[in-house]
Amino acid sequence: MKHILIAAALLSCIGMRAQNTGIDSVLRQIEANNKELQANAQLISSQKLENKTENNLPDPTLSYAHLWDSKNSSETVGEMVVSQSFDFPTLYVTRGKMNRLKTGALDAQAATVRQQILLQAKEVCLDIIMLQHQQELLDARLKNAEELAAMYAKRLAAGDANALETNKINLELLNVRTESRTNSTALNNKIKELLVLNGNRPLTPGRPFPDGTATPTAQALGLTEYPAIPLPADFHQVCDELLAADPSLQSFDNESAAARKLISASKQGWLPKLELGYRRNTESGHPLNGVVVGFSFPLFANKGKVKIAKAQAVNIDFQKDNAKVKASSELWQLYEEARNLDASMQEYKQTFQDQQDLTLLKQALTGGQISMIEYFVEVSVVFQSKTNLLQLENQYQKAMARIYKSRL
Repeated sequence: MKHILIAAALLSCIGMRAQNTGIDSVLRQIEANNKELQANAQLISSQKLENKTENNLPDPTLSYAHLWDSKNSSETVGEMVVSQSFDFPTLYVTRGKMNRLKTGALDAQAATVRQQILLQAKEVCLDIIMLQHQQELLDARLKNAEELAAMYAKRLAAGDANALETNKINLELLNVRTESRTNSTALNNKIKELLVLNGNRPLTPGRPFPDGTATPTAQALGLTEYPAIPLPADFHQVCDELLAADPSLQSFDNESAAARKLISASKQGWLPKLELGYRRNTESGHPLNGVVVGFSFPLFANKGKVKIAKAQAVNIDFQKDNAKVKASSELWQLYEEARNLDASMQEYKQTFQDQQDLTLLKQALTGGQISMIEYFVEVSVVFQSKTNLLQLENQYQKAMARIYKSRL
């Protein structure tokens, strides 16, 4: 029993470590260090505080009057008034509920910005994985071209090959070497793009090399293999779940509810405003203390505000419906794109299983069974097809990442 518990604990640690490597590790670091996210967090915080201030009491007033008799300046009267005005109490309750809904909308907007940044970072990670696979393919192609170039250089020196064949191989070597350098540059640029998203701070390798901390290469960051993301069997249910979890739609829901509260607050704006205070008067020769009570009737200040609030609520509802339709349409378009990409990927993989191995083609060339032209035609088709498969896999992964962006 003890051994089973130890094994379970080890498996749990391994599982947790696996979750902290690769794309997930990079995204968590970017979430913590991204400058745009940090700036947006401060903006959202300031907007929340601004909303709260709209429900504050107005400033209290203090006034003092000193009067003297026009015929006898020694006879003076002093009067002091301290007062506080405020709206009808129910209006503060309604505005408080409205502000909480606005806060929910702001939190959803912050989640939307976070989602956009992390989706951008994930797509960069997926590009790094594709470029890494492409680099491995180009390295294999380059090695093959270098071996052929060396072999044909010897055959040319021995008089067993002609210059045209040798030049053809040398040109192939030059082209592949150029493609390899270009791809390597693109790969390095993508890693630098990740660093920028991470606030220009170094990324902690998700999968360090045994000899110590690794440089931020694709291998060191664990960005060498795509995550397994199968197509959902029933996309109708998945689509409904994703729409319910979409923070941009949640923001519209909160804004719509806040707009309803604004209508209620505008209707309560017709209620009288109140004023309470303290008054001290010395006219009779000794101080007189009293209470000041006042009412303000909004005959003009609230005119048209209810209609404005209703129009704003209808506007937000239309925006919400339009956003939901667009989000649903976009999800279905991405699903159809991913389904077609997956079908093409399976066709390529099946073709590669039935295709002749490149090693056999090379043996046939060196053995004189096929010509140089036939060899290059076959090899070009194979490498181009593998490159096409890498691009299809990248497009599929990006489509699935956009579908599941609300789960980032």
